[in-house]
Amino acid sequence: MAFATSGVFGSLLEDALENTTAYALASNSFLVALFNNTTAPDVDAASAAAVYGSGTWTTTNEVSDGTNWDAGGEPLVSPTSTRATGVYTFDGVDTTQGGANTTLANVYGSAIFDSTVANAGICFNDFGGAQSVTSGDFTVQWHANGIFTITFTAA
Repeated sequence: MAFATSGVFGSLLEDALENTTAYALASNSFLVALFNNTTAPDVDAASAAAVYGSGTWTTTNEVSDGTNWDAGGEPLVSPTSTRATGVYTFDGVDTTQGGANTTLANVYGSAIFDSTVANAGICFNDFGGAQSVTSGDFTVQWHANGIFTITFTAA
């Protein structure tokens, strides 16, 4: 399998609606972790398999340099949650880390986890192929329309 898609963990919505996980943008900490092409994201992963360090998201599939882009991820700065005209948007500031010393290779995607609630998975994002940096900053530039959107329609 390969990292070839982006999506929202189904368990995010299920856990929020069943009140088994308390997500709070204002007080929780969200981290952006990087992964290699061995990772095979699954929107239908059970809650226990949609957390950092478990299932597909094991640390053996993670890409970090151990100093600048940390294992476990870098903070998602200023996460926002908005809803307007039938569209929900989750967003945040582009995630940059590294300085002149970061060297990363074969980064195929990222996943966002809520580290405040047992590293619960929020979403995962495919980068469209291998990305790398040598002695510089690594930036995850989120889409202009948000990290993810959900469109609501009447049935």
